[in-house]
Amino acid sequence: MRPQSMKVFDELRNLNVLTVQNAKQEGKKVVGCYCTYTPQELILAAGAYPVTLCGTRQEPVAAAERDLPRNLCPLIKSSYGFAITGKCPYFEAADVLVAETTCDGKKKMYELMGKIKPMHVMKLPHSPKSEAALAAWTKEMELLKEWLAEKFAVEITDEDIRKAIKLMNREREAMRRLHATTKVKPSPVSGVDLLVAVWTKGFNINKEDGIKLVEDLTAEIEDLAARGISPFTDKTPRILLTGCPVGFGSEKVVRLLEESGASVVAFENCSGYKALDRQVDENPAKDVMTALAEKYLNIPCSCMSPNQGRLDLIKKLAGEYQVDAVVDLTWQACHTYNVEAYVIRDYVQNQLQLPYLHLETDYSQSDVEQLRVRVQAFLELVQGE
Repeated sequence: MRPQSMKVFDELRNLNVLTVQNAKQEGKKVVGCYCTYTPQELILAAGAYPVTLCGTRQEPVAAAERDLPRNLCPLIKSSYGFAITGKCPYFEAADVLVAETTCDGKKKMYELMGKIKPMHVMKLPHSPKSEAALAAWTKEMELLKEWLAEKFAVEITDEDIRKAIKLMNREREAMRRLHATTKVKPSPVSGVDLLVAVWTKGFNINKEDGIKLVEDLTAEIEDLAARGISPFTDKTPRILLTGCPVGFGSEKVVRLLEESGASVVAFENCSGYKALDRQVDENPAKDVMTALAEKYLNIPCSCMSPNQGRLDLIKKLAGEYQVDAVVDLTWQACHTYNVEAYVIRDYVQNQLQLPYLHLETDYSQSDVEQLRVRVQAFLELVQGE
């Protein structure tokens, strides 16, 4: 039984387009964002709306390859393709863009995208435990604050930022509770539906409305769990998906896993739980920019080196979600996640004593049947243990 509330999320992306267009007509400012390292609190404090931009579909990749190399991450090509083709309504509505130097491919692509719309690129340090890195990232927060204030001709006060922090912490808590619904065995909701809900929520610009939608869906799923209703059984293999971000349009591995008899119960990636694990410190005695920097610098993306935080989060989620195996998804030409797969494999197999599968693919459907064979063979192995 599929949650009835999912019908709202199925239509949410189209509804959000209308919401953004109405906001623009009312003179509101819209800031386009690509990554979880973007401190949405500063955008909200500037009186603007943060919105996730398109970048999870295959369709605009061919257009992007006229300017970008073919052997580049599909996420980068898709994001750029949507920008140059005008097929992402959120990109079209955005007044400015905010991005970060998470990888070299994105950094160089942003040089081209910056010619289309005003863009601020935050220089992300890649050493999360370094005092120097924290100081540098705090400075980047200050620079973004100043840039937004100048672009929108507003004053951004500490009080504005603290209000935005409370709101974003509430949103993250609501999203964490939604993710937690799949801790039940068997999961009362499919991984595909959870992905759709989480992904479409990123396009919602009204935070209060978005929190309410998530809370309503969570309450319905919790009710299904309490009544023992699930699309799975107690014997269905429970999968933790880690690796590159996944969105609607690039969810083929999630679908393959569940079509092959598994239940994807945990998304460690940055489109899932990774950015939710840590809140911003609301202590009024703490410097507000330092609080923001600490939270965002500790997101354990593979661009961080060393990246112990990712191992810790995988261990935490594997235990809490009672997973039977880990699947590590890497988009082709994503070198940081591809290299880190070696570390993840060793950790999952030797420390967590769990089966591990690494899949490298792109957004196209050309290798679906090859992936299906590998997934089915892996699940046979999991079920045989």
